Amino acid sequence: MSGEVVSFIRAGPLGRCRALSFRPVVLAFRPLCERKASRADFLSYIPNRGYILHVCSAQGVEIGSSRHNLAASTALADAIKAAGRGGSGDFERALLAWLGLHARFDHSVVFAYRGSARPPMLYETFSPAESHVFVALYQDGAYLLDPFHRAAIGGCEGFRRMRELAPDRFYTSEYFRSYYSQTGLAEEVGFFVQLPEQTSVVWSLMRLAASGPFGTAEVRGLRDLTPIVLALCAQHWRDLPEFGEAGSRVTTLPLPGSDLDRARLWASQSLTAREGEIVNLVLQGHSSDSISRLLHISTGTVKVHRRNIHHKLGIHSQAGLFARFLSLLNETG
Repeated sequence: MSGEVVSFIRAGPLGRCRALSFRPVVLAFRPLCERKASRADFLSYIPNRGYILHVCSAQGVEIGSSRHNLAASTALADAIKAAGRGGSGDFERALLAWLGLHARFDHSVVFAYRGSARPPMLYETFSPAESHVFVALYQDGAYLLDPFHRAAIGGCEGFRRMRELAPDRFYTSEYFRSYYSQTGLAEEVGFFVQLPEQTSVVWSLMRLAASGPFGTAEVRGLRDLTPIVLALCAQHWRDLPEFGEAGSRVTTLPLPGSDLDRARLWASQSLTAREGEIVNLVLQGHSSDSISRLLHISTGTVKVHRRNIHHKLGIHSQAGLFARFLSLLNETG
């Protein structure tokens, strides 16, 4: 396809259309991610102009495009060439360099998720001290209460901000106070990629408190890049279980059957199935009002259950509940 004249119709203001022809280097002439059948996206590179992501209808009518400069084109080309080259880190560094031309961020980390199994870390940019908090403590059990983890195993795909996924009391929850606040983050955003075998990958970009949250324009720009990020990540990690077995830092993903069974965990503490559901939601950062909506019961009923839970577990606060949860995780680990 490279070198051929590509023609399509671009829709203009007030319904006017004009024909466009050029000789691009087509980097991907296929859907960049599985979306609606009526869409046909492709990525082209035009010398001295950079790359253009064309969003076209099946009839060849361009309904939108995103043009970027030569530096971004080069960085993206490096990521495309490195996709699927496992173990070297070239793909991750190249994609981060490309994303860094569109938004500022301080840290980045990639985790793979399958059910409630311990998530392997696929890539990180932390120092050893930072990695202890962001990776080691997270893998020890904190991930089970992470909104990103819950969204990933629930089938979420695309670009999300933490504030879009977090429960209503997340930022005042014991999980936030005891773990998440240690990260010193002002904001976290992520690209959610769904893979075969009930596996997902989440690529997080993070801003520290000193940097402040992502700006509106940055978020909009990152959302626009999502089809490319998802397609490249799906290509790079398409054989994730075998990639782990090949001897890299990524450990082999456990099968879903080995997942932590939290229903049995709470049953071992004499909690009913309903009380176990409520405990999990409280730990995630849901208020009584939020729990009542999710479980379709009254707020008063939720409060009664929470009093019974405290009595059975011998605790008096959310801090005590969080400590008991971590203690049970260590016992079962």
